[in-house]
Amino acid sequence: MMIRLAILVLLGSATISFSFAQSKKQKSTPTQNLFTVNKKAVTTDEFIYLYKKNHQNKTEDFTSAKIQEYLDLFINFKLKVEEAKARGLDTTQAFIREFNQYKEELRKPYLPDTKLTDSLVRLTYNRMKEEVKASHILINLKPDASPEDTLKAYNRIIEIRNKIKGGEDFGMAASQFSEDPSARSNNGNLGYFTAMQMVYPFETAAYNTRVGEISMPVRSRFGYHIIYVADRRPARGEVEVSHIMVRTGDDKDNEKAKNTIFDLYDQLQGGVKWEELCKQYSEDPGSKDNGGRLRQFGTGAMANIPEFERIAFSLNKPGEISDPFQTQFGWHIIRLERKIPLAPFEELNTSLKSRVNRDERTQVSKQALGAKLRKEFQYTEVPLVKSKVLALADTSIKRGKWKAPVYPNEQKEILFTLTDKKYTVQEFLRYAQKNQKSTSQTPEKYLEELYNHFVDVSILALQEEKIMREHPDYNYLLQEYYEGILLFDIMEKEVWNKASADSVGQHRYYDAHVNNYQAGERAQASFYFTASNAFVAKLKPLLQAGDEKGINEFVTQNKLKTETGYYKKEEKTILQKVPWVTGVHSAENNGMYYLAWIRNILPPGAMSFEEARPAVISDYQTYLEKNWVEQLKKKYSVKVNEKGKKYIFQNLQQK
Repeated sequence: MMIRLAILVLLGSATISFSFAQSKKQKSTPTQNLFTVNKKAVTTDEFIYLYKKNHQNKTEDFTSAKIQEYLDLFINFKLKVEEAKARGLDTTQAFIREFNQYKEELRKPYLPDTKLTDSLVRLTYNRMKEEVKASHILINLKPDASPEDTLKAYNRIIEIRNKIKGGEDFGMAASQFSEDPSARSNNGNLGYFTAMQMVYPFETAAYNTRVGEISMPVRSRFGYHIIYVADRRPARGEVEVSHIMVRTGDDKDNEKAKNTIFDLYDQLQGGVKWEELCKQYSEDPGSKDNGGRLRQFGTGAMANIPEFERIAFSLNKPGEISDPFQTQFGWHIIRLERKIPLAPFEELNTSLKSRVNRDERTQVSKQALGAKLRKEFQYTEVPLVKSKVLALADTSIKRGKWKAPVYPNEQKEILFTLTDKKYTVQEFLRYAQKNQKSTSQTPEKYLEELYNHFVDVSILALQEEKIMREHPDYNYLLQEYYEGILLFDIMEKEVWNKASADSVGQHRYYDAHVNNYQAGERAQASFYFTASNAFVAKLKPLLQAGDEKGINEFVTQNKLKTETGYYKKEEKTILQKVPWVTGVHSAENNGMYYLAWIRNILPPGAMSFEEARPAVISDYQTYLEKNWVEQLKKKYSVKVNEKGKKYIFQNLQQK
């Protein structure tokens, strides 16, 4: 999507710059037509808005000539968009999906949930300042469980909680009753954790429960939990360490591994360099060649190897080395590289907001927003009608094949209202049939979910109408995206793909304009380079022999960077450091080592088609586009309103 955004170029002049700031209300100015395309009007306001936005801080662009040039391009742009609409490119599923994605992003700054999200981010950060040590007991329950199964699971977790409150040990109860498989080995003990490491309802319950107490049942997507909080402590931040590991298991001799790690420890104490021993003896292939350095981690990240985490955080000074210790993977020695405290909120705000927006805790924000909007738009349902409608669901809806039976007077029977707008049973039934999918929920429960979705969609439509009334810039932004996507799609079909694929047309265009493709003396050359010169001795003979297969294999195996093309001497610094003659030459530039294979020195004159092809394709695109626009001008009438034209010149050039 971002590539398409970069190419959504308005009129070929400047990329659209997207501003999500809410616009200040401006004094109303007379709106009039600037021109029409196929009898569809384009206003002076739209043109002025786009011109100013695409020429910010460019006072030199506000001349009559520049404005006229932009107007001509703008008319061509609207012609292309009109053709795209005529072909139905705005009705495809791909277009609708992409435009809705853009619209959803554009709408966010105008929705009243920004403060809710900000408060959720701040709450999450405040929790990250503290680590909680807790144990839990789980009774499994599917998210879409029936009311009967839900009540059964709830009663079961309450029964277990009562036993513990009556004196039974929490750990023993966890090992006996918890349906979390790990409870049999850890007695439900989860160790220390912090925010964003557990599912959100669990996290909230843990942080809201006092040390030494047991929470009330809390439901997550896994089922019902009760949580015992054993301890709290200030967050330790993150730690970065290096390690040397000697593996055990897989029939390896544990005693031999132990002796090896203690011998390495003695050598370290005797002054042997860590990096040398790590590279030679460590059996962690992912880290041995970089001194055993591991990615930084925080509390809970090494929950499957708690001993490793405990030892890592026990070290205090960078360079400090641990005693040898064993985990289920083998014997280790850890060296502390650095400790990283929790960063200030200002540093983490952006990344944390991104994480929060991807996390299930956003449902809290969405639910709060939904409740706020229902109140704002005076949502009022008709309970009796709603009850009758939900009763229409049958088992076919579980397969996504439901067809609503006839409902008496469905065109007029009101299901709910938003402000003064009434929504009928018929509108909802159409929505439900169109949007249903297979589900494991009960029919009535799933139809109620579709009902709530329909209410939310209806509110969102009214909210968008409100945004459009209060923020004119939002309308323009929507239209820019809408027409920008259409422009991309139609240009791809009519110009870009045609020019790239039409080799016959390219040759014909080149032959007709060969005088446009002249060049001075230049070299046909290939460059091979990397940060080490170790490759030079092995690759140079292959280049000198012209062994293309051997060259390609060597480049791939050694991950060399390459570049091939036609270059003037002054265009490449490396060409100024090697002899200007055919052959293979080595040189160094800015810490990179090069082999320059000058295949040929070409005299001044016309470029060959292959050499000129990138420029030919670009010029051929321009040629095709020009001819196509001329055809569109014949197909669709264009009429410029001289009064409107005079107005935009006066407005844009006023001091």
